[in-house]
Amino acid sequence: MKNVFLSEAEEQVREILGAGLDDITVERAVFGLFFSGVKLSDGQGGLCFTPVKELPEAVCCPSSARAMPLSGKLAGRKVTEYLKDLENPNILRKTLAIAALNALTSSCWDKIGTLPYDVATGVNAFDEIAIPAPGKTVVIGALVPVLKRLIAEDADFTVLEMDSRTLKGKELDHYAPASDAPQFVPQADLLVITGVTVLNDTLEGILKMAKPGAQILVTGPTASMLPDAFFRRGVTMLGGIRVTRPDAVLDLVAEAGSGYHFYGKGADRIVVRSAK
Repeated sequence: MKNVFLSEAEEQVREILGAGLDDITVERAVFGLFFSGVKLSDGQGGLCFTPVKELPEAVCCPSSARAMPLSGKLAGRKVTEYLKDLENPNILRKTLAIAALNALTSSCWDKIGTLPYDVATGVNAFDEIAIPAPGKTVVIGALVPVLKRLIAEDADFTVLEMDSRTLKGKELDHYAPASDAPQFVPQADLLVITGVTVLNDTLEGILKMAKPGAQILVTGPTASMLPDAFFRRGVTMLGGIRVTRPDAVLDLVAEAGSGYHFYGKGADRIVVRSAK
């Protein structure tokens, strides 16, 4: 079953860029501890979350070579070759494909000029959400900044997470396993979802469980692609990253850098809302 967010974004990229897409290559590709990213020949850059926990097989040289057989051959490939990996079960190849798709989003935005949605730059999506009081918030993923805000405001919330070890202190008081999503997601007036759900193909199912009219934020570097498929399925806001200095960002990514190392220096947080 296709990931509708990836397939529809790719289709849009092809429509917007047309034949010019065939001329774009990937000049540089980097796997980092937290993020992975690419730089395109048109000067754009894109990032994706690095799914370290989904790589248990890559623990020695032979298995790592099987996990990423293209190592040493990533630069210079056509970006269209990367896009073929958007549905690849090899999670590393899919990660770079999403980074390429996110970079191409910037290519598209530059070509379009006037966008059919609202994009705010230098804005933290966690500051833009309205925590319902009274009301129920459900957070999918260990999104620490929003968890701290929810705790500080004594909000009614549940955090669904696959690995409880990523939570600490009072966060654990609100923990429920990710498998309990059918119980909690339909209750949410505010639903905050990690962009990793795009990478692991779980987002569509989560959105189908959401309450009509719920405020829904999908956030993270992975969710930095064309937003139309998200808005069509009930998402009200996307929080992503737009790379402005690809080489500087990839240098930091290669040295285990996170967003805090490059926000405002080589990349900006962005918040995208549907223009209604």
